[in-house]
Amino acid sequence: MYLVQVQDTAGTPQPIYSLIYTYDGEYLIATAGVEILIYHSTTGELQKTLKGHKDAVICLCPLKGNGFASGGADKQVIIWNNKWEGTLKYSHNDTIQSVSQNPVTGMVLSCTASDYGLWTPDIKAVNKTKVPSKILCSSWTLDGQHFALGLYNGNVSIRSRTGEEKVRIERGSSPVWSVAWSPAPELDLDILAVTDWSQKLSFFQINGCQVGKDRQLGYDPCTVSYFPTGDYLVIGGSDKKVHLWTPNGVRIAPICDRQGWVWSCKVRPNHNHVAVGSQDGTISIYEVVLNIVHGLYHDRYAFRHNLTDVVVQHLSTDQKARIKCCDYVKKISVYKDRLAVQLPDRIIIYELFHDDAGNMHYRIKEKLQKNLECNLLVVTSQAIILCLDQKLQMYSFVGEKEREWNLDSSIRYIKVIGGPSGREGLLLGLKDGHILKVFVDSAFPISIVKLHSPICCIDLNLSRTKLAVIDDQNTCVVYDINTKDVLFQEPNASSVSWNTEVDDMMCFSGNGILNVKIGNFPAHQQKMDGLVVGFKGSQIFCLNTYQMTIVDVPQTTAMDRYMEKEEFDSAYQTACLGVSEGDWRRLALEALEKLNLNVSKKAFVRLRDFRFLEAIKTIEKLKIEGGKENDLFLAQVAAFAAKYHEAARLFKRAGHVQRAVEMFTELNMWEYATQLAEETDGKTQDILLRKAQMQEDRHDMLAAAATYEEVGDYAKAIDILGPAGFVDRLMEIVRKLDKQATKELVQCALYFRKHNHQAYAIETFIKLDDLVSQLQMYIDMQQWDNAFRIGDTHPELNKQIYLPYGHWLAMNDRFEEAQKYYIKAGCIHEAIRVLKQLSQNAVLQQRFDDASFYYWTLSKEYLEIVPTDLDESQLNQTQRRAFMQYKSCIELAEIYHAYKSVFRFVEDPFTFTLPESLLNMAKHVYIFCTNKYTPTGISKVYVLYTMAKISRNLGGFKLARYALERLMLMKVPPKWQDTLDLDTVTIRSKPVTDSDELMVTCYQCSSMNPPFQSKANACINCSELFVLSMYSFHSLPLVEFVLDAGISDQLAEKLIFTDLNKENGAINDQGRSRPNDEVKGSAQSAIEQQLATMPLQTKRGSNLIENPTTHPKYSRQQLQNLTKYQVFVRKSLHRCVPVRYFYRVQSDTRVAMCSSCNMFFYEDEWISEVLSYGKCPFCRSKSSISE
Repeated sequence: MYLVQVQDTAGTPQPIYSLIYTYDGEYLIATAGVEILIYHSTTGELQKTLKGHKDAVICLCPLKGNGFASGGADKQVIIWNNKWEGTLKYSHNDTIQSVSQNPVTGMVLSCTASDYGLWTPDIKAVNKTKVPSKILCSSWTLDGQHFALGLYNGNVSIRSRTGEEKVRIERGSSPVWSVAWSPAPELDLDILAVTDWSQKLSFFQINGCQVGKDRQLGYDPCTVSYFPTGDYLVIGGSDKKVHLWTPNGVRIAPICDRQGWVWSCKVRPNHNHVAVGSQDGTISIYEVVLNIVHGLYHDRYAFRHNLTDVVVQHLSTDQKARIKCCDYVKKISVYKDRLAVQLPDRIIIYELFHDDAGNMHYRIKEKLQKNLECNLLVVTSQAIILCLDQKLQMYSFVGEKEREWNLDSSIRYIKVIGGPSGREGLLLGLKDGHILKVFVDSAFPISIVKLHSPICCIDLNLSRTKLAVIDDQNTCVVYDINTKDVLFQEPNASSVSWNTEVDDMMCFSGNGILNVKIGNFPAHQQKMDGLVVGFKGSQIFCLNTYQMTIVDVPQTTAMDRYMEKEEFDSAYQTACLGVSEGDWRRLALEALEKLNLNVSKKAFVRLRDFRFLEAIKTIEKLKIEGGKENDLFLAQVAAFAAKYHEAARLFKRAGHVQRAVEMFTELNMWEYATQLAEETDGKTQDILLRKAQMQEDRHDMLAAAATYEEVGDYAKAIDILGPAGFVDRLMEIVRKLDKQATKELVQCALYFRKHNHQAYAIETFIKLDDLVSQLQMYIDMQQWDNAFRIGDTHPELNKQIYLPYGHWLAMNDRFEEAQKYYIKAGCIHEAIRVLKQLSQNAVLQQRFDDASFYYWTLSKEYLEIVPTDLDESQLNQTQRRAFMQYKSCIELAEIYHAYKSVFRFVEDPFTFTLPESLLNMAKHVYIFCTNKYTPTGISKVYVLYTMAKISRNLGGFKLARYALERLMLMKVPPKWQDTLDLDTVTIRSKPVTDSDELMVTCYQCSSMNPPFQSKANACINCSELFVLSMYSFHSLPLVEFVLDAGISDQLAEKLIFTDLNKENGAINDQGRSRPNDEVKGSAQSAIEQQLATMPLQTKRGSNLIENPTTHPKYSRQQLQNLTKYQVFVRKSLHRCVPVRYFYRVQSDTRVAMCSSCNMFFYEDEWISEVLSYGKCPFCRSKSSISE
């Protein structure tokens, strides 16, 4: 590239001991005496001269950041930055022989005759280590973990980056003048190249093991350097040359020859430029150009790799085979199953191991141990042919020279064009423009054509009738071999190749354009870089610098041009090279349209389109049978090609209108089918029915139904729309149908009901005048107003309404109303069943208040079963069972009503119920559970726990002790156990008495009763049951009395309620209070006398059940003396339930009775509940406070 002569001021050449490139390769730095010269790498211009050393500069090394380090005979090491300024200097005791930098950490290694030093930018001190012999060279590994030292005593020392010696390689006594680690990143192990003055090159691994054998150099090496990629290395020395070697130790070729010893050579980063510094004071730069060496035959391509290997590639399958020659490969030639490789001292002929196009296994057939220099090399089946300027020489595989041709001009191009084995032909392109044909078995060349310019490229077509030539003017000319006429010519061509499978197809390239030419058609162009070297089928082989690429050329353009001229056979042949499926279909269809059945059939066979093949078969059959109606044939072709309107036109022209109708029908093009039918015979009914059937088969129900409607088959449309749930469409049909279409309307109504579209169903029933079904729809929709509206106009339908309305009322907690409608419907047992279920659910869900209400309501229903005019003794078994259920339900209603507050006391954190009331409720529930049974959902533990807690707090220690003793016999919740154990112990410290305030007064005999009696909630003296308030369960000042014989209930009521002037402080049956005047007269005194004279029970509490109380009897006069405010009457409509009379014995205590359930309450309790909730706390009936 360029050369620089370095001299001092006196004109004396200065030896170049060292030169380097900066890391980016922009500058070249060289030593020249005491100076350092900096050159621009590309132009060679001197940029700067540095003078920092006092004696000769011996060595250089590049540093990261494009600086460098220098060492000289002045024993100094200087660090220079990228601005060529010295930033640091440190010294050794001897001349600096070598400097190098760690490529990873930036550590600088400086070597002398006695030691080496390691310097890093972050540490000022230089760590120096003594060595046993003079260091001549050094090199770091790529990863920066180790460095190697070449010593004067012939040893190589491999050390870690801290300086610790890992391996010592002893190579004899010859000085090791240069070492270099391979920079190739793909190596598994680091490889060290070592050259010494025993004139040997060796390679070692980092563990000291030698790789391969020593290579003889024949001179004393002074420098060794790798290419940056590690692909090659250069060595220079005493022979005044620089040699190129492979990294495996194969000598390739000398790069240069200088006038003095070569002290240093370096390769420029990212370039193939080699800088050489020699003893004669010259700096020379050389570019290493590695010419491509390759050969191609059809799709088998051989090329040189790494200068010593041959790779054979099957371009179609991308299979590759590598042949290691272990020597410099100079020439390559491929022909059929032969491969010739020329090495420096021999030619090796390989052959395929098997005669198979896809086989890639080669073996050596022959070796020619001759150094034959040539310009071009080709191989045939039995010979090697060498081209030496104007001479051709043919050698057999055993090395014998068989024939020689001497020509009039230099050979520019040679190509083997094939032929029988041993009789192959060659095409020669000469510099004088001659094109010759030479047969290897003939000594006489044959002239084909003569051009006026030198030949650059030639090729022959498949049939050997056309010759393509490219001259120095880059013009491609095609000749007819037989007539020597020019068929055509194209400019801007640099290479040309005929298709090896298609006779009339060629390609040529030039100026970055690829041209594909077929016959006489214009060339098809596309962008492509490189030279065309082969063309096989639809694949073009292009060589772009060193890379062979395959370009797939679509044959669509060529096929289209043949089709334009209706040359379908040529179009088919072109398509076989490779076109898309769409192109095949276009060829098949166009050939079919032109009735070229042969090409069309072959194209459809490739597409596997059996439908069109069947169509072609039909046309062929018609032709065989003598059919000559081309319109009919073309119509069928157009139909199969999806050109339906064209097919219909051709069918009509051929007189086959029905075929056109059938075609549109099969294609579901109903509009065109009906239009065509209307134009001919006007019959469209069958077409529409077929359309509807097809739509139904395709599950397009809406469309099918619409078609049936169009035909008028509403029943079929309903059958489709109904199951699918298209109620809106069904309603449209209903509105279209006449009232007399009863069957269809009923079917629509049923589908409306099935899909819960009640409004449409009602509208349908109205159209049918079907009141019963219409009423049922209103019932199902719970539109009771509309239902009763029908019932008002048609009373005979009311019974159809009552029962479902009763169910609806019961589900909405309107039980009283529900009972009325159950009764109206005559379904007492249904009412009872519903109430039973509600009662059980309430108990299970611990809604005891609701359970009480449901049982109360249930008791009334059971009582409704019992006749009103029969005594209990006159009832039959069913009636008696109902009567017993009535009494049981009344009891359960009272028990659950009391238990609800007990349960809430235990479960809730606090309660608003008074303690005295809770104690009364708990006692009432416990007495019932003890003497009768424990109802479902009631816990005795809860009841006794409540009794124990509250009675203890109220001073009822005896009752609390009783409750705790019973609790200890039961299984209680674990969390209560400790508390109950403590209460049981502490209660023993209390007196076994109950507080007087807890005593219960009997208002019949005026005796005082203990707080609790387990037998019954009655007086222990007279056995009279206490009358309890259904709110607080306190004993009320009421005494029950009976009537004298002969006084009926009607008479008694008349006697009591006749005198309106009698008043007393009481609350009437509507809950309102009256003036609290004292009761005077003979009636009260008579009652008191009767109560005072009643016999006492001598055994208190022992016969409460066996000897029931005898109630006071009132005469006619006594009843007449009573006022209605002193007496409470529990009326009854049933004879089996007697009317009961109660007398209020304390005029200052006000009592109220619910007119619905006949339960008693204190006036304050009653007023509070009614004012708060507006209903009775027991039966929940609406109540009010009236004056």
